[in-house]
Amino acid sequence: MKRVIALTAIGRDRPGIVAEVTRILFARGSNIEDSSMTILRGEFAMILIISLQDSQEIDALDHDLKRMACRMSLFVALKEIEPVIRTRPLRRGRSYIISLLGSDKAGIVYRVSRLLASRGVNITDLDTRLIGTRRSPVYAMVIEAEVPPRLAIGRLSADLKKLADKMNVTVTLKPLESVEL
Repeated sequence: MKRVIALTAIGRDRPGIVAEVTRILFARGSNIEDSSMTILRGEFAMILIISLQDSQEIDALDHDLKRMACRMSLFVALKEIEPVIRTRPLRRGRSYIISLLGSDKAGIVYRVSRLLASRGVNITDLDTRLIGTRRSPVYAMVIEAEVPPRLAIGRLSADLKKLADKMNVTVTLKPLESVEL
């Protein structure tokens, strides 16, 4: 039986982080099942879902990763999670992309995510960036969301527009074209 581990690593961005982390995983016989990696304000962040066979030692993997993390000035953490076997897609609704642009201010992510949660919309991916110039910063947010079948898209769009008007930002809602990996 396999064991499933969530691995997170964060550190100052530079070439070689992915290579070093994955070298250790490969050497220890781990398989990367899911991953997300990005650079945020010069910090490289990764979260990986890896699997190990029962006979493989999590402690040995943790030791190797911590030695590498110390050498490369990274923060690394492991957490064992329940294995999930997908026999069918997890989608329970329709996928949409919600984009927001506007002046940067506290509470944008909270207010939009609160509205979505109150309508039963599940956020499956969320990215934000501060773009523009130092004098004229622009906050950009892109959300991939699963909208429940019972929720009318026109209603959700109207609710988002009302919130956008209150925050003085622009919001768009578009269906996500399905791409099979």
